[in-house]
Amino acid sequence: MDFSDVSLTALRVFHAVAEQGTFTAAAASLGYTQSAVSRQIAAIERAAGAELLERRREGVRLTAAGRVVMRRATVVIDEIDATARELSGLPEQSGTVRLGWFPSAGAVLVPRALAGLRRTDPGLRIVGREGSTPALVRALRAGSLDLALLASAPPFRPPDAESPPLALQTLTERALCLAVPATHPLARGDFVDVADLRGQRWIAGSSSGEDRLMGVWPGLDERPDIAHTARDWLAKLQLVAAGCGLTTVPALLASAAPSGVRVLPVRGGPQEQRRLLLARLPHPPTDPSIRVATALRAAALDADTPAPSSPPT
Repeated sequence: MDFSDVSLTALRVFHAVAEQGTFTAAAASLGYTQSAVSRQIAAIERAAGAELLERRREGVRLTAAGRVVMRRATVVIDEIDATARELSGLPEQSGTVRLGWFPSAGAVLVPRALAGLRRTDPGLRIVGREGSTPALVRALRAGSLDLALLASAPPFRPPDAESPPLALQTLTERALCLAVPATHPLARGDFVDVADLRGQRWIAGSSSGEDRLMGVWPGLDERPDIAHTARDWLAKLQLVAAGCGLTTVPALLASAAPSGVRVLPVRGGPQEQRRLLLARLPHPPTDPSIRVATALRAAALDADTPAPSSPPT
């Protein structure tokens, strides 16, 4: 089979598998069965005469040949999509930057940066999406994103082991904070002592996978009492406001806390630092990407944690 016989469908399926990280996730995103996805991947690998995806228990990873195909497939898919837009009479997407971010960055930082860009660069088009850090890294590698805001926790390892390493810029490094109901006894002071976290009820992340205990204070020396699980940050904070428990929050979210929630630092133990990273592939960035990166950096520096609100009377 000649590679010139590869269909656009096969390229799209391959692109989705590489970006989503698993055949199952790609099938769900495309509306295909998993067997249909497997057939398309088998066909494109036969045409390439090489294994393009390394199958692992936790998912797939691009091989060296796969990275070549992915780079070219991204160009082809983008050109086909641009042609479709032009034939439909839609405007050109010149000056477009594809930006990804992890959930809490979308609550404060991204809207601030985009609002600034609308004033300074009204012709610049940002196509954005939210995702977990692993998903965003895969999308960068797949060429589906130009820039991605990533979260990093100690020991601050690289976001993946692929080569060449991603170009990373640290925008901020701040201590993790605690969201406490305003009526809770811990809300009376200007900080929470880590010893007082024992015996508390927690609002954690999703009930399975790597995010299961997000929301529980790291290093808690007891089995946490998890009252509720919620993936969405707004839902977590509203549950805190309702007095249902405590949850951890990045310092960046302090200004987005709803009424009835105090966001406080934690003292008495190791500082739980979190970095906000801006990542891209290690090639010279385009001018639009530079402008977006500059706006994100300015928004991050401007989003200093406000002083804790006055304790309830």
